Amino acid sequence: MKSRLSSAIATIVLIIATFLPLPARAAVPITAAIAENNGVSFVSKAVDLVGAAVVRIDTERTITRRIDPFFGDEAMTGLPQQQLLRGQGSGFIIDRGGIILTNAHVVDRADKVTVILKDGRSLEGKVQGVDPVTDLAVIKVQGAKNLPTAQLGDSDIVKVGDWAIAVGNPFGLDNTVTLGIVSTLKRASSTVGMTDKRLDFIQTDAAINPGNSGGPLLDSQGRVIGINTAIRADAMGIGFAIPINKAKTISTQLARGEKVSHPYLGVQMVTLTPEIASENNQDPNAPFQIPEINGVLVIRVLPNTAASVAGMRRGDTILEVDGAAIHDANQLQDVMENSHVSKQIQVRILRDGKDRIVKVIPKELNS
Repeated sequence: MKSRLSSAIATIVLIIATFLPLPARAAVPITAAIAENNGVSFVSKAVDLVGAAVVRIDTERTITRRIDPFFGDEAMTGLPQQQLLRGQGSGFIIDRGGIILTNAHVVDRADKVTVILKDGRSLEGKVQGVDPVTDLAVIKVQGAKNLPTAQLGDSDIVKVGDWAIAVGNPFGLDNTVTLGIVSTLKRASSTVGMTDKRLDFIQTDAAINPGNSGGPLLDSQGRVIGINTAIRADAMGIGFAIPINKAKTISTQLARGEKVSHPYLGVQMVTLTPEIASENNQDPNAPFQIPEINGVLVIRVLPNTAASVAGMRRGDTILEVDGAAIHDANQLQDVMENSHVSKQIQVRILRDGKDRIVKVIPKELNS
């Protein structure tokens, strides 16, 4: 039987999960969503507050491919041919002047963006900024004034079990609403197969289907608590949303066209506990012996990264960053996200049974 450490190591090299449409799921019983006020459900009230601010986003992108002609003339092979790709997603207006939040993957490499309002108006949109690491993007519509806006809530006060209302345009079906609850909070992107992201998701059982991406996840009062972003192909009724407070921190930068900085250490790592270490050390096929302590084990140092320049090695156990104790891999990633590119940090590690301080200057992710 594989040790938990071996399983953890295998996990970090998984291919990013492919998100596919989920079958329709049963709705929450309507009696559970009825308010006492004249039989009007809180869902209806919430959607009425935000509905006009939810938009459909249509995108077009032209790609060039090389194909062989039908007539088999070798001199003519590899002729370029253009192909138009269309996409669709959702978004919501956060500023009356036409600032719209959506997912980065909704507008990925789009040549043309068209925003369709609930009242049927079609407006030209311009992508102001994109941050693939958090899957967030900002669109500005041209020539718009006094547009309806969605009220942004506070995702830090959301609790497991709270109502969750997803609004969007799945499969091109405009203004679709689904209801569920907040299933869990701070679900790390690495644990759901999105290893190229730096996010802690809100997990919900409200149905999120293709086309919902970029639309708002609401609380029972109609306030936006998240941005619907992904579904899993291997799980029924599980969706994820980016906490709205994360979007608040970077949306202004994106609206100005600025790049969002993401400091990067450059290691592959797993959370280490005394139990996991002991199980590894008793395995005769273990690649190396590790200290039986709490921390983060470095299993690979990527070349030409901040960690490699600083001299970190495979088998190092990270214990602290700038004096703050590190207990698990997700915490270390959060600490790095809150550090600064090109500003030195001190990483306390355990190597060969000895404490060491490694001075690391984080680089920009994907630099």
